[in-house]
Amino acid sequence: MQNLDISTFKPRLKVINKEQAWAIHSAALEILEKTGFKMEHKGVLEMLEGAGCTVEDKDWVTMPAWLAEEAIKTAPKQINIYDQLGNKTMPLVEGNFFYGTGSDTIFTHDVDTWERRRTVLKDIGNFAKLVDALSNIDFSMSMGNPEDAPIEDIYVHAFAKMVQQSNKAICFIADSGRDIKKIYDLACTVCGSEDAFQKKPFLLNYSEAISPLKYPVNVMEKLIFCAEKKIPICLPSGCNAGGGGPVTLAGAMAQGIAENLIGLVIHQLTGKGSPFLFAPNVSVLDMKHTVISYGCTEWSLTQAALADMRDEIYNIPIWSFAGSTDAKVIDAQAGAEGMLSILTSMLSRCNVIHDVGYIESGHTSSMEMLVMADELIGMSRYFTEGLDVNENTLAIDVIDRVGKGPDNSMFLTDPHTFENFKSAHFMPELMDRARYEFWEKQGKKDLFEKCNEKARRLLSEHQITPKSDEVAKHINTILAV
Repeated sequence: MQNLDISTFKPRLKVINKEQAWAIHSAALEILEKTGFKMEHKGVLEMLEGAGCTVEDKDWVTMPAWLAEEAIKTAPKQINIYDQLGNKTMPLVEGNFFYGTGSDTIFTHDVDTWERRRTVLKDIGNFAKLVDALSNIDFSMSMGNPEDAPIEDIYVHAFAKMVQQSNKAICFIADSGRDIKKIYDLACTVCGSEDAFQKKPFLLNYSEAISPLKYPVNVMEKLIFCAEKKIPICLPSGCNAGGGGPVTLAGAMAQGIAENLIGLVIHQLTGKGSPFLFAPNVSVLDMKHTVISYGCTEWSLTQAALADMRDEIYNIPIWSFAGSTDAKVIDAQAGAEGMLSILTSMLSRCNVIHDVGYIESGHTSSMEMLVMADELIGMSRYFTEGLDVNENTLAIDVIDRVGKGPDNSMFLTDPHTFENFKSAHFMPELMDRARYEFWEKQGKKDLFEKCNEKARRLLSEHQITPKSDEVAKHINTILAV
């Protein structure tokens, strides 16, 4: 066998075909043209009317399909996001995928006491530090609305904590044009200047419209600001099947896409070519308990379908979710639901995947869930990389050597094994493979205990490259205003 070089086939999940994708897209365009939407921002209302939309009843707008089609064409097909040290860590293009935490939880499970309590600013910093330490988590979100931060600047304080405790990329939340300006000011200071930030942005913004088809003033302020400053942004809606949208998944997807396209049109009219993530967000309202489910199969299915539509129609980087659960504790349900969403989002080749570490349907954050999900992502990554087939991995010479060797010859002691086992196999840290006697001797620890220990150890031992004195001083100045 000479110079064998077979490119690795990477498995990919597809859940809808071309005809289904175009049917859903056509339904979304029909919603824009026939149903329309409510726009509460007067400046945007005037801009849309000037661009060819029809304004009815003061703030109700219908949009021609061609405007959406034009916006799809001008939106960038690749978005590059950097870490805070200037390294390109998240090239959002094609099948690249990156995982991060979520935001805005009211509660957290205390990593020391295991009690469910209100989130505070210290938790925001600790989650950012944990993200910085975990190898399979690529970006931070706040993971909470801290009760000890001033309400009018809660997102500024949360952003500052993430900057102080991590150097990875950040997805941030803002309330309006007022606080997003402060956050942008801080981001530019971290990079050294506005020009430096523009060249190597380390953040993206998460904003939401209101389903069905409502666009408040503050949401538009953030969208316009991001378009003008070329801050990458995603604008999902609350189009959850049976709640903010139709109970059927195809209908909820069509409405969610329409809501997303409205945001894209306004964004591209404001700043043609500014970076925008395709971000319909379609989970379900659980009909028994009236909660938005974070562990449901439906959300994994719709985001896989949306990834198919990205490939077929939009060719814009896609926003999605994974690593969350409706369970209240870290148990078998949490592991099953977390793994389903992690593996399907990866196999679907979604690009920016958030909400890792949520429990209790997004109401509570959990460091143990985040640590467990980090390993689940590693396991899934190994699977989705596929099989390497080449001269070394086929190991014909090794089989020949061991097979023809003495009776006590073993692959375990062959040099090929020592040279390749670390890359050939996935080596879990938390999943237990030990013999029963060893597990018993080590304290009979379950997965939750292992995740808790790892989280506490990383918080204690992980060292973060500190920000400069200038950045630290500017953070204090901004927070004091």
